[in-house]
Amino acid sequence: MTGASGVSARSNVDPFIVMDVMEQARRLEDAGRSVIHMEVGQPGTPAPQIARDGLAAAMADGALGYTVALGLPDLRAKIADLYRRWYGVDLDPNRVVVTAGSSAAFLLAFTALFDAGDRVGLGLPGYPSYRQILKALSLQPVGIPTQAANRFQPVASELPDLAGLIVASPSNPTGTMLDRKAMSLLIDNCHARGTAFISDEIYHGLHHDAPAVTALEVSNDVYVINSFSKYFSMTGWRIGWMVVPESHVRTIERLAQNMFICAPHASQIAALHAMDAEDELEANRAVYARNRTLMLDGLPAAGFDRIAPPDGAFYIYADVSHLTDDSVKFASEVLEKTGVAITPGLDFDPDRGAETLRFSYARATADIEEGLARLKTFMAAR
Repeated sequence: MTGASGVSARSNVDPFIVMDVMEQARRLEDAGRSVIHMEVGQPGTPAPQIARDGLAAAMADGALGYTVALGLPDLRAKIADLYRRWYGVDLDPNRVVVTAGSSAAFLLAFTALFDAGDRVGLGLPGYPSYRQILKALSLQPVGIPTQAANRFQPVASELPDLAGLIVASPSNPTGTMLDRKAMSLLIDNCHARGTAFISDEIYHGLHHDAPAVTALEVSNDVYVINSFSKYFSMTGWRIGWMVVPESHVRTIERLAQNMFICAPHASQIAALHAMDAEDELEANRAVYARNRTLMLDGLPAAGFDRIAPPDGAFYIYADVSHLTDDSVKFASEVLEKTGVAITPGLDFDPDRGAETLRFSYARATADIEEGLARLKTFMAAR
């Protein structure tokens, strides 16, 4: 049903607040201001050199037209081999579907698994686009408030009745992870209740101590979604993948044929080569580790001392209830006065996010040092 404006009710999704912060930061930069970007989960490094070189060679050789909907066979095989190398999982490449970023994978997964009106659970705080994509598909997102005591992850014993559950490990915005026991309990609970299980693993590779656990270590009857955006430093290339049960491959293929035709051919070629750039990618991860140490020291020194140390990804989530009850206004003030862009927690938790902020440390170490210095000066003057 359409409203008076002529648009559908399901199109009434919330804005992605971090994108609004990016726009405010862009305006400041256009006006000549120096901005330190701690708002967006975007690596400061480009795609690996070998990926750019490989694509340049391919562009010189051919037209790069459509690929098959499931993706280049060589890329699917290489992704399957990654599961063998990283997790010891023997994965059939036929279960791998290459997508136009993880966002396309979520659209495919939600469309394949759920009917209009179905209830799909997700932990709060959590990635905001889950909720908005579900709403746009006439599905009902069910927020599950998580607690610091459980590392801001859902707990199997506390799940309501659901058609599906989405988990993220490492999580955005907290960077916390599910260990194998917690992952197994959630998957077993979902299987016992006929609840579809979707594991968002786009920050895998970006761990600080123990590697992340993939849901495929526990069960084949799950959907796993990943991306080349974060570990492989390819955000704007819009290339990702999903792993689905064998019996679901044809369903996903039909949907992908009609919704997307294929993921960008150029990005698929670059991704294929990026998977051979381990030395460069691990050097990036070492930078994130240094930045994490700086943040864990520098944020409390500046006055942001209510934080949960992250297990992975490149975020720190801070409770700022002692500083503000309006994180959007507070983040805007910080940006205007210091040139440091940070993300209000309302993006991730519509109920409690007015008193939280997310800080990203994905940029160069010099930027992190400068940003922390500006924040310390700002807080000292308040």
